[in-house]
Amino acid sequence: MDTALPDAPPALSAPLQPVSFAEALRFWLKLGFISFGGPAGQIAIMHAELVERRRWISEKRFLHALNFCMLLPGPEAQQLATYIGWLMHRTRGGIVAGALFVLPSLFILIALSWIYLRFGNVPAVAGIFYGIKPAVTALVLHAAHRIGSRALKNRWMWGIAAAAFVAIFAFDAPFPAIVLAAGLIGHFGARWAPEVFAPGGGHGSAVQRYGPALIDDDTPTPPHARFSRSHLAKVVAVGLGLWLAAMGALVAMQGLHGTLTQMGWFFTKAALLTFGGAYAVLPYVYQGAVEQYHWLSGTQMIDGLALGETTPGPLIMVVAFVGFVGGWLKQVLGPDSLFLAGALAATVVTFFTFLPSFVFILAGGPAIEATHGRLGFTAPLSAITAAVVGVILNLALFFAYHVLWPQGFSGRFDAILAVVAVAAAIALFRFKVGVMPLLGACAAIGLAVTLLLPPLR
Repeated sequence: MDTALPDAPPALSAPLQPVSFAEALRFWLKLGFISFGGPAGQIAIMHAELVERRRWISEKRFLHALNFCMLLPGPEAQQLATYIGWLMHRTRGGIVAGALFVLPSLFILIALSWIYLRFGNVPAVAGIFYGIKPAVTALVLHAAHRIGSRALKNRWMWGIAAAAFVAIFAFDAPFPAIVLAAGLIGHFGARWAPEVFAPGGGHGSAVQRYGPALIDDDTPTPPHARFSRSHLAKVVAVGLGLWLAAMGALVAMQGLHGTLTQMGWFFTKAALLTFGGAYAVLPYVYQGAVEQYHWLSGTQMIDGLALGETTPGPLIMVVAFVGFVGGWLKQVLGPDSLFLAGALAATVVTFFTFLPSFVFILAGGPAIEATHGRLGFTAPLSAITAAVVGVILNLALFFAYHVLWPQGFSGRFDAILAVVAVAAAIALFRFKVGVMPLLGACAAIGLAVTLLLPPLR
């Protein structure tokens, strides 16, 4: 199947054929392997394929679903795929679409994590990661700028971002507390200054037409997508039952304080706090995985983010790397089964991270399909997104510290990596270089420095 994106929409008169479940399954599998570029790139691929080329869904219905996913915690691109799959082929369609968006990335990251832990001390591999670290620092800084340019529309939003930065940088405030405080500010602030927290524009501001679609603007909501309290209760009950069954199995296997049990509980909480994308929740993951549970080091966290940037799927899949390293280092299956321990931990972490996303879509989708008007109650999300900017900026400074002063401020300053970091930032901000070319160039520089100038390191 051709993965190239079309240059122009097909002829408006082309006949539309019903999409079988098998055909949809093949597309969702392909999407799982080509979904590079972060949420923006992934959403662009889905739009080009589903709205423009295949015309499975209209522009208006696509954007309506996307607006709902943007309001939820979790990876919006994966949730959008789940929503469209559910709308087309009921619950099994949503589960298949969402799962295939994630599974290729999980398998790839398990393999890369094994290579990293098994051969990370080989000079060539170490050199590649040496060059990638400053690129990751620049990418995080660029993410703060990208989100900030959209979210910080007035001085109040700037103030929320600044307060969040100070709270986490100077007082080491926990990320959930910052999210809660920002949400409360948005909730109460909207009552006396609604214009401050109103979303500036939106995804639906420039709806285009690409011809009739299978799920068109005026296509009636299919019976399975109509809201009912019994359906809502059933989905919530099944989701909660799956969570309890998985958590119960981990408790029976390792006890309440076992590494896998702690991972399941921690990443359940993380899944409910991912407002603003993966970069927003990384500080929380760092606080828990590095500082609290010691599943991996800060340097390994940076390396894991680099691996996450180079694989398809949601960037939040970096949690699979965290799980793999934690399972390996904690030897959750004993010293003779390190790979299996890492693979099991990565799978556990992925399950608990993405289970809430499926529940949100399958439970909330019928309510959203009941109305195609604008979604309300966005003020808390607007405030949270502003706070996230300050949190991500703090994360960029944390990465810069560990990259440029690997032994701490009392140690030497790595001038080579400083130059690479500045060059990477210029490439991102000034020349709009893509993630993959940037990481490739920085990896080549790191490899050359390691092999040719080892004393400088």
